[in-house]
Amino acid sequence: MDIVSRLVGYEDVDVDWRSREAFARMVLEGLSARPKHLGSEYFYDDRGSELFAAITGLEEYYLTAAEREILERNSPAFVSYAGGMPFNLVELGSGDGHKTAILLKQFLSDQLNFTYVPVDISARAMRSLESRLTKDFSDTSLRVRGLVAEYFEGLEWLNIHNPQLNMVLFMGSNIGNFTPAQADSFLQRLWFSLNDGDLLVVGMDLKKDIGTMERAYNDSRGYTREFNLNLLDRINSSLGANFDRDTFMHRGHFNPETGAMESWLLSAIDQKVFVADLEREFSLAAWEGIRTEYSHKYHISDVNGMAKRNGFKVLEHLVDSRGYFVNSVWRVIKKSQ
Repeated sequence: MDIVSRLVGYEDVDVDWRSREAFARMVLEGLSARPKHLGSEYFYDDRGSELFAAITGLEEYYLTAAEREILERNSPAFVSYAGGMPFNLVELGSGDGHKTAILLKQFLSDQLNFTYVPVDISARAMRSLESRLTKDFSDTSLRVRGLVAEYFEGLEWLNIHNPQLNMVLFMGSNIGNFTPAQADSFLQRLWFSLNDGDLLVVGMDLKKDIGTMERAYNDSRGYTREFNLNLLDRINSSLGANFDRDTFMHRGHFNPETGAMESWLLSAIDQKVFVADLEREFSLAAWEGIRTEYSHKYHISDVNGMAKRNGFKVLEHLVDSRGYFVNSVWRVIKKSQ
């Protein structure tokens, strides 16, 4: 196995674009807003990543198992999408690589000519992934070129240095964390960053029984509660705040107006929280909430609309056996058809 790491726009492998200043700005803006909110992208410090890994193993959290089933059942179909051409298998936000390993093994078994290109803004996450790949694929011909970069910088670098067909993976329902307007903006930027004929595989959680969705975000083991409260702990440790986690309760609920599961931390008492690094005090009334996450859910018709209005053609919807989740396969269309 051949692993090559590249930094795109960063001077040092320990640099993380989520700087302390950006974190502080998010906290200031979010706690000053109505309703109060915090950015879900900041969940994933070491403790947050550990908790999310535990969440994905829960039976109540159906999303990971559903997407894994899709990949296991349909990995031969992905072989056909490449059309026998050399290609880059590009993963945006690669995580631990467990699900992607299903495709890697299939592509290696079919002797496809490809390079796996995980793109992540976290150098620590990239080193962890490379360690796992070295362990699991050491006796294979797998080629890996890891890019520590913001997604669009990584794609720009790739188009210059390894210009061939791209099959881009954006899995795990990450797009659901955007508002509809933000999702369209992201997809439009992605369209501009890719070439005519490139492929995009995007994971989306489908609308279903509300009880099933709400159980996934209010698990019986309390991992999701801890995952949310860890964000307050991070503000305390990084910015000198004095949040008392024991005065907050977690609640995840489905909002039919937005079509999203929303995660909230509710203040059980009237209280004031001081954030030393911001030199600001923030007031919370009893039962006032801080929204920590949106997770939008979709109908297949929503997926079709997103693809069409952002310049993609749907090739196939790959759905798990319960109809809970979809990996939708799209092609970039830039030339007139």
